[in-house]
Amino acid sequence: VRKWIIDWNLNTEKKHTLLRLVYEALVDCKKSEAAAKVMVELLGSYTEDNASQARVDAHRCIVRALKDPNTYLFDHLLTLKPVRFLEGELIHDLLTIFVSAKLVSYVKFYQNNKDFIDSLGLSHEQNMAKMRLLTFMGLAVEMKEISFDSMQQELQIGAEDVEAFVIDAVRTKMVYCKIDQTQRKVVVSHSTHRTFGKQQWQQLYDTLCSWKQNLSSVKNSLQTLSPSA
Repeated sequence: VRKWIIDWNLNTEKKHTLLRLVYEALVDCKKSEAAAKVMVELLGSYTEDNASQARVDAHRCIVRALKDPNTYLFDHLLTLKPVRFLEGELIHDLLTIFVSAKLVSYVKFYQNNKDFIDSLGLSHEQNMAKMRLLTFMGLAVEMKEISFDSMQQELQIGAEDVEAFVIDAVRTKMVYCKIDQTQRKVVVSHSTHRTFGKQQWQQLYDTLCSWKQNLSSVKNSLQTLSPSA
């Protein structure tokens, strides 16, 4: 598509029209992942001056992302100028909840804005399921061991549902963990960050530095054992 835009020397308006047509075609073909990338490309091409012209596209992009059962990370949408233009509106508030808030925040939002959720064509049950996973991901980043009691409280599920929930969560590959039935807890080995900002970059830097230091220690140990190593 980018090659077409360059080869055809399209102006901004025609570029937007082309991307919109490609998006619609991909949606009709049920290629949701490719369609999402095209929509992000479209919204990313707007500037501060014309972002208001993309209200409908931004709104549609948010709803599609929330509705997609395989999409769990949304923070990149908040950086798009047309999406930022929606700040203060319910759709932006809802997106922000899915970006970084917990299940309890979504439940409160739904109680106050049930008709709005219904008008978007979103399933409350699917939203609850996705927010449970997102909330669990957040817990798994903060804690390497999560008690069943904490999970029941934070995720609003019964004790009998914990094991099935963890199995489904692991299947998404957003969280890697195992269940310790004896201790009634979940032991986390890795969880995807819902947002990736300055704090996450610092954590990555610290981890890489730690690895480097450990490798250096191993090398020094080998050299001590064998000077020729």
